[in-house]
Amino acid sequence: MKISEILPDIKYADSGNFFLIAGPCLVENEQICDSVARRIVGLSEKYSIPFIFKSSYKKANRSKLDSYTGIGDKEALEILKKIKNRYQIPVLTDIHTPEEVYFAAAYVDVLQIPAFLSRQTELLVAAAKTGKTVNIKKGQFMAPLSMKFALDKVTHSGNRKVMLTDRGTMFGYNDLVVDYRGIREMKGFGHPVILDVTHSLQQPNQETGVSGGRPDMIETIALAGIAVGVDGIFIETHPNPDKALSDGTNMLALDYLEILLVKLLKVRQAVAGFEFR
Repeated sequence: MKISEILPDIKYADSGNFFLIAGPCLVENEQICDSVARRIVGLSEKYSIPFIFKSSYKKANRSKLDSYTGIGDKEALEILKKIKNRYQIPVLTDIHTPEEVYFAAAYVDVLQIPAFLSRQTELLVAAAKTGKTVNIKKGQFMAPLSMKFALDKVTHSGNRKVMLTDRGTMFGYNDLVVDYRGIREMKGFGHPVILDVTHSLQQPNQETGVSGGRPDMIETIALAGIAVGVDGIFIETHPNPDKALSDGTNMLALDYLEILLVKLLKVRQAVAGFEFR
């Protein structure tokens, strides 16, 4: 399936470019979301890149009890809806429980299943039944081919609008690696495959209880993903990652996004005629 079949209203779907899922990790306030969305919409228009705005309305998977989780569910979702309507772009957010599904679905276009919940049958089925597009992140503990079963839970529930996202595989306790063979394996399922660049560079389970990251490797991971034929790129970005309230250690500074996209587009053009086997 193509992205245009999954999100018919997405712009520039016929450009031949990869699509971009991007935004701040967490809805901190309307000003940050709007400034990020406005900047990326401008880049989307300039380079004909299909764009989905991403931000979590809350973070339910923090290591520490006192970690910041959000400004309030309804307030955050209302901001996402404003972004969607203001810029006429699809919007994506995470869900964590079946009870959240229909609440969040009233505000956004894409429901994202976090990697650590990718085997939760009730959550996947509930998301499927909304009729919204479902993006399933591959569990850091799962083999790429095992994602077929997560995919089946959604499609067998009557919803074929599914995307799959690789966000790295656990390498010891404190690091992740991307096995690019998995991109090709998951593309064999016939649905769009995305590489979550910034989360693949997390360094989880730190002694402080706050994940570290390697943002200096964002370009390397992203370029390799485009080279092996990934359909979409997922990048969390923030005007000032050092002051971000969530995942600042692995987000891309917003000012560097255009530089990266230009490089990715050149690689995309170079491999456009390749026939992957």
